Amino acid sequence: MSKVRWGVLGVAKIAMEKVIPAMQKAELCEIAAIASRDAAKAQQAAAKLGIPKAYGSYENLLADPDIDAIYIPLPNHLHVPWSIRCAEAGKHVLCEKPIGLNAGEARELIQARDRTQVKIGEAFMVRSHPQWLRAREVVRSGRIGDLRVIAGFFSYSNSDPKNIRNQADIGGGGLMDIGCYPINLSRWLFDAEPQRVVGLMERDPTFGTDRRTSVLLDYPSGQCTFTCSTQLVPYQRMQLLGSRGRIEVEIPFNAPPDCATRLFLDGETEEFPVCDQYNLQGDAFSRSILEDGPVPVPLEDALQNMAVIDAVLRSVTTGHWEKP
Repeated sequence: MSKVRWGVLGVAKIAMEKVIPAMQKAELCEIAAIASRDAAKAQQAAAKLGIPKAYGSYENLLADPDIDAIYIPLPNHLHVPWSIRCAEAGKHVLCEKPIGLNAGEARELIQARDRTQVKIGEAFMVRSHPQWLRAREVVRSGRIGDLRVIAGFFSYSNSDPKNIRNQADIGGGGLMDIGCYPINLSRWLFDAEPQRVVGLMERDPTFGTDRRTSVLLDYPSGQCTFTCSTQLVPYQRMQLLGSRGRIEVEIPFNAPPDCATRLFLDGETEEFPVCDQYNLQGDAFSRSILEDGPVPVPLEDALQNMAVIDAVLRSVTTGHWEKP
């Protein structure tokens, strides 16, 4: 099978250190070009990672007829504007999460996708990892009974004012950066949308971003509760509790590409061989292009995730339950 020729819009750390190296090892991906607004940075990135082409502007990359698809790791406020420009240039798009700044932006992107007839998806790589595919399989099998509660925690410590995660005006903060994961996974596992949500938030007095957020999502058949933070000890864990059993995912979000991962199912341990979820994500999206099939995380799903995030932010302001 032929490969999809990918271009990368920007030289973000996640692209340089995780996504590009993983996709270069993928079966269906060819990283053919990278672009930066700084030509020197693009050239340095291309040389470091062995990428054939380097462009000193995003526009020049989009004009390259040999590029089939674009991966976008830009700051959150640029996700939708550049995804739309990529679509209008006839390129398929895999855009980092969260898809935009709000549900309204997600709707604009859906309109652009429908107008241009390209494939656009949100990069929730966790949903490609075997540990989560297995967790969902177990939930659906009924082995733990009826799924009733999902409890999660995700934190890291970053107080760098120059880091995009600490810049409120471009979509920074913990809820957007990492709170989106338990929201997305709980919707996927419950196979439903929350009926109402409530959130509590502590903002950094200097940055204005949320540095600690706790959320309760009320689903038709259960609840999801989680806390995310950008200024706590680094930690992550997810628990799925059913009427008869429990699943615990040891490293739910940043699953390492160089060692096995584990899932605890009641008293048993299931181990998953070494794999790279960014590699799997790249191949899954490329396959959807080559076979003209559905993308792994479609924009309709991204829209619903943003609607939940919007409702959490409203709840923080009103102090009440809010409906997505």
